[in-house]
Amino acid sequence: MRTTQQFSITLPNEIAEVVEAKLKSGDYASVSEIMRDGVRALLDREAAVEKWLRKEVIAGHKEYLADPSKGVAAEVILERIKTRRRRPPRL
Repeated sequence: MRTTQQFSITLPNEIAEVVEAKLKSGDYASVSEIMRDGVRALLDREAAVEKWLRKEVIAGHKEYLADPSKGVAAEVILERIKTRRRRPPRL
């Protein structure tokens, strides 16, 4: 039984150029390695989002349901985000 599956993919030129550069630099030995690494990174990111949702978002929602006075209006949160984005980055 095979433990791998072959795919044929088409990439936008900008991404294909990155793939070629990674191969030329020696960072990766094959396109397959690059794709495996990319899919693993995608899975890691999805797992991190899932963990954040379960740990913080659900907890925050439960806290809000227990005491709605702790809620913050969406407009207030949006303004806070805009203010933070206007600040220069901390080094």
